[in-house]
Parts: sequence; structure tokens; C-alpha cells
Amino acid sequence: MTDVIYVSKETLEQMKVELQHLKGVERPAASRAIAEAREKGDLKENAEYDAAKEAQGLLEAKIKKMESDLALARILDATDIDTSKVSILTKVTVSNMATKKTVTYQIVSEKEADLKSGKISVTSPIGQGLLGKTIGEIAEVKAPAGIIKFKVEAISA
Repeated sequence: MTDVIYVSKETLEQMKVELQHLKGVERPAASRAIAEAREKGDLKENAEYDAAKEAQGLLEAKIKKMESDLALARILDATDIDTSKVSILTKVTVSNMATKKTVTYQIVSEKEADLKSGKISVTSPIGQGLLGKTIGEIAEVKAPAGIIKFKVEAISA
């Protein structure tokens, strides 16, 4: 997996803080839990020890994934965004051709996607369908419910 992960500066900082928390707080807590369980006797029949070891393994996997994501992360600056077409970090206002509903989305990385705040992932079906479109173009999005047509009304940074 050598895909670059595009993130805003704020998201990159959040990722770094989360990694530091995992390494500085969660990892020592997991080690303490293992040590406490080890003191309770025979390791062959110690469910608490097994659970602590499993939790530690999951934590280490999460840390490894976070380190990998940070290594692949590239910061995108909103001031450098080309608003002539839909791209990552642009805000796009679209009309659903069938329902005539108008919605504004910001196209973001998977890490930043949050539908409630109007941020959709660049890898989502709608995000992929809108990428590269210009104002006035119709995007055909393949959704589980079928093909949905969106008309691009506006693009901004």
C-alpha cells in the first residue's frame, strides 16, 4: 500500500497527537496490565494475561498503522487549490437531477471525512464521481441504489 494520504495541516497535527498518546499513555498501561496479570500465577490458565497480551497486540497494530499513515501523509494547502474543477479540498455545490435537491460538500481525504459536517471522502462513490468535473457538468455516480446524476453548480476553495 503506497497510496499517498492527503490531509490538512490540522488533521496531520491530530494524527501526531493521537500517536503520541498511544505511545506515551496507552502502551505503558498495556505493559502494566500484562505485568499485573503475570503476577497472578500460572500463565497457561490465566485469562487476564491472555486478554492483556491480546490488547497489547491490537494496540501495537494501531500504532504501526498510525506511523504508516503519518509516513504517507502529505499536507494540502487550501490556498493552492485549483477551483476550476472539482479536486481534493474544494467545496462543491451539486444538484441532484432527480430530486432537484442542492447540497454542498467538501472533498477531503478518508481521514477527514465526516458526512454530518459536509465532508465526503475523495474515495467515496460521490467523491470519485465528482472529481475533475467543472461547473455545469453532470456527474454520474454509481451508488448502491443505482446511478445518481449530479449537476455541478459551484466550486470554491
